Amino acid sequence: MNRYAFGLLVVLATSLMGSSFAVGKVGLSYVSPLLLVGIRFTLAGAIMALAVTLKNRRLPVITQDWARLLLIGVFQTTAVMGCIFLSMRTIPSGETSILTFVNPLLVVVLGRVFMGLRYRLYQWIGVIVGFAGVFVTLGFHMQFSIGTLLGLGSALAWAIATLLVKKWGGRFDNWVLTAYQMLFGGLLLLVLSLSMETPRLILNWTSSGVILYLVILGSIVQFATWYYLLSKGDPGKTSALLFLAPFFGVLSGWLILGEVIHWYVYVGGIGIFIGIFLVNWKAKNKIGRKMD
Repeated sequence: MNRYAFGLLVVLATSLMGSSFAVGKVGLSYVSPLLLVGIRFTLAGAIMALAVTLKNRRLPVITQDWARLLLIGVFQTTAVMGCIFLSMRTIPSGETSILTFVNPLLVVVLGRVFMGLRYRLYQWIGVIVGFAGVFVTLGFHMQFSIGTLLGLGSALAWAIATLLVKKWGGRFDNWVLTAYQMLFGGLLLLVLSLSMETPRLILNWTSSGVILYLVILGSIVQFATWYYLLSKGDPGKTSALLFLAPFFGVLSGWLILGEVIHWYVYVGGIGIFIGIFLVNWKAKNKIGRKMD
């Protein structure tokens, strides 16, 4: 693939990932958090599920595989997105994006502990540098706010989802996996909205625009572009480019919301980006125990 086209698609995917934080925070003025993400992923998942059905993509044929898709959706969509949007009620969207994208560092730790995966020295250095970056991002102290804990919770849930996809992803068509984990996760978010919050939906041009942006650009286009990049480039090296997403998250928070981010957040963010880069760079060379 032409390197310039590849680079443009990387910028497109990561900018959509990052900007979804700021756009989503705008939407919180009109829609309650869990309802907003529930609408976003139920609609996006339903559209993609219809598309994969029309294209005759291979669907699961046993109940256990549908259960696996549901579990992936619980972590990848329900837990990750629920934590992100609840987090942004109390801390800046840029800070939430930085904390969320700590997930590749947690993948290394959890993968080693629970799956027996082995990593190279520079990847462990990346973990140490990344967690040091988190400490700096939090202002050199460990007095976590609820928003901070939720931001880190989204990273933990994403890391668990990543390991589940590593374990079971080969059983599914990628497009089917994406569609149904979003649909199942989105439906569960709607249920949680009814049981855990007072649902609020104010429909106007702004809120409708936010929902359309998150459904079409922030979900369908973003995932389609990212999976296309993973299919065309080396997955390890391509995944290392995820460090661009929190950069766009901070940038969009400043441009759209006028958020002021303290200097130590930028310094810590740089540490996190370096850590993520070291963990992912040449990831295809790491040696791991064969998984079921």
